[in-house]
Amino acid sequence: MPKRDLISINDFTRDHILDVFQISRDLKARLGQGDFPRLLDNRVLALIFEKPSLRTRVTFEVGILQLGGHAVTMMSREIGIGTRESCYDVAHNLERWVDMVAIRTYGQDIVEQLARHARIPIINALTDQEHPCQALADLFTLSEHFDDLNGLTLAYLGDGNNICCSLLLLCPLLGININVACPPAYAPPPACVEQAQRNAAASGARILLTPHPVEAVREADAIYTDVWASMGQEGEADERRRIFAPYQVNAALVAQAPQGARIMHDLPAHRGEEITDDVIDSPHSIVFDQAENRLHVQKGIMVFLAEQAAALGPSRPRSDADATS
Repeated sequence: MPKRDLISINDFTRDHILDVFQISRDLKARLGQGDFPRLLDNRVLALIFEKPSLRTRVTFEVGILQLGGHAVTMMSREIGIGTRESCYDVAHNLERWVDMVAIRTYGQDIVEQLARHARIPIINALTDQEHPCQALADLFTLSEHFDDLNGLTLAYLGDGNNICCSLLLLCPLLGININVACPPAYAPPPACVEQAQRNAAASGARILLTPHPVEAVREADAIYTDVWASMGQEGEADERRRIFAPYQVNAALVAQAPQGARIMHDLPAHRGEEITDDVIDSPHSIVFDQAENRLHVQKGIMVFLAEQAAALGPSRPRSDADATS
């Protein structure tokens, strides 16, 4: 079934994901040859940022430009979703002016409301709950380093945050085993784990949740970590550094993994905290491949959703309650 939006990883089936990867792979190859197909000619992407951004902003702005379109970037103070204007009004304004929206915000409910009300594609460019664009770029990157994703094992160490949740949901859809090592009080939300287990049951992938870092990496083909204190958690940074110290990805931990295990991080990295310089800069690190592939995969997402939206037509179901939501 066609999908208009990317709000959660679980909006996509395995086939949708493989289609996005194929589009991304083709666009990356063509870019390397100096070919800029205008697949989104004169389309306009609205970018809404309620959180700071380097990779997300640059890759979406450059990506839509390379596809022949344009980006309009707005900061939270310029819109005030839910304060200055309701999601309902913002959605109905934007759908009259632009062709799709990518939003980086706090609450998952904001993205869900925009998607419910707008007749154009809405892309979750990060919420506190999920980061689907990053996870898709991560596994696309793994697909460039391994002949077959099915049966690989990814170890994630650190906070059970939005990155962790998106990886938990995505890996099983592609047959990738995922081991998650978190301090017990910082494990991923139960609802995310339950959905991931349903995805794994369908594909045969394995999910391991453990408080022990060495157990997580022992059979890992790739080791992934993220910052210990995300945006909005700065006040907890000192306590988190103490609690998460045993989960640092350093040479001693990497030595417990199979030789040649790839090293991954979504950036920005707090070097010397969740990961050490010698590991993130090692020959097995694919961190900057991940960052580059945000560009190619987000181009793939935009092209895919534009095609899907065209197949679905201009309208989506609405209820009378929408106007007061």
